[in-house]
Amino acid sequence: MPGRRALGRRFGWLWAAYAVSAYGTGLGFGAFPLIAILVLDSGPTQVAALSAVGLVVGAMVAVPLGPWVEFRRKRPVMVAMDLTRFAALMSVPAAYALGRLSYAQLLVVSVVVAAANIAFRAASGAYLKALVAPEDLIVANGRFEATTWTATVVGPPLGGVAIGMFGPVTTVVADAVSFLLSALGIRAIGGSEPHPARPARTGAPGPARTGAPRLRAGDLLEGWRHILGHRALRPLFFNTILVNGLIMATQPLLAVLLLDRLGFTPWQYGLAFAAPCVGGLIGSRLTPRLVTRFGQHRVLFTAGALRACWSIGLVFVQPGVPGIVLIIAVQLALVTCCGVFNPVLSTYRLDHTDPGRVARTLTAWSVSSSATTAALTAVWGLLAALTGPRPAIAIAGLLMLATPLLLPRRRSLTPRGSAVRPSPPSPVRRG
Repeated sequence: MPGRRALGRRFGWLWAAYAVSAYGTGLGFGAFPLIAILVLDSGPTQVAALSAVGLVVGAMVAVPLGPWVEFRRKRPVMVAMDLTRFAALMSVPAAYALGRLSYAQLLVVSVVVAAANIAFRAASGAYLKALVAPEDLIVANGRFEATTWTATVVGPPLGGVAIGMFGPVTTVVADAVSFLLSALGIRAIGGSEPHPARPARTGAPGPARTGAPRLRAGDLLEGWRHILGHRALRPLFFNTILVNGLIMATQPLLAVLLLDRLGFTPWQYGLAFAAPCVGGLIGSRLTPRLVTRFGQHRVLFTAGALRACWSIGLVFVQPGVPGIVLIIAVQLALVTCCGVFNPVLSTYRLDHTDPGRVARTLTAWSVSSSATTAALTAVWGLLAALTGPRPAIAIAGLLMLATPLLLPRRRSLTPRGSAVRPSPPSPVRRG
């Protein structure tokens, strides 16, 4: 079976490092909105702004990080970003213990973590492309996706219980420690990693240079040039950032609606969003088989269209057990479709990106996604302040129904002449 293929010890360490940080993130699911609501008495606009400001400023900080990551060894970058996130997150429980925690500090930590997340994803994507063979990328991405959803099944309920028993910053500590353990796992991968070489400028004499090159203005835009110039990646890019933005823009509003207006407890809130993640696990585990049977293009388009159909159902949520059952049903359908779509998208994006621009492409994608999510979160926060959380959630659900129009058709998914040249053998593939 394609999903059971062995990918080697070094991938095993990378997967383990990813898993421990994913479980920490699952435990810390919604921690900052919960702290803002339960500790700092923040309202809907402040909770939405917490997510929006962190994302947009973090994205701005991360723009020059793409070229910086591109021309450096990826494992040291990943370790540095893990340690940065550990230090930033640990400042929250330290301030809380001293009675000095503030809304401003949550904003600063959100910015630092958002920028570090983008840099880490860029480095890890480029490293994965060099670590495994091209035909194994769908299996590797499927395993990462399955791990994400498994951690989300387990983490939020346990996080809700931990918050109830030990206080609101408990899960932030767990999330921080998970990044420290992830850094140790990445260090344990071992092996050599060559320093990336910057190609010589067109028409310039001399070989490609190694070392820490000076940042060029053109490097900042290279990722966007590649995405927007590729006729299949371009519509996938716009579709993905809009869908993700609409989903994430409603999360703070759902937190306010469920915890404040409908009287859900933290553990109920966590359960309502954790149980459906079983669908993401199932979908991601089935992805390699679906791609083998139906082809990458058909799976990508079908799952991408189906994932837009469910969010509108959240507008009908009610208090108590019926509300929990409705959220679980809607989220189960949504997450199952995302569990299929995400690893196929990740694999397609890596397959159609030259090794010398992977980090810049992934950074551009993440920066755009974060900025879009921030903008939509801010807009929906203001909308909720005017209309209430429920009408704002309904509008987002209706807009989601139109997003399949942005998906590329089959003809554009196989652009002529766009195949990426195979990369030369890399030392990180050995062993």
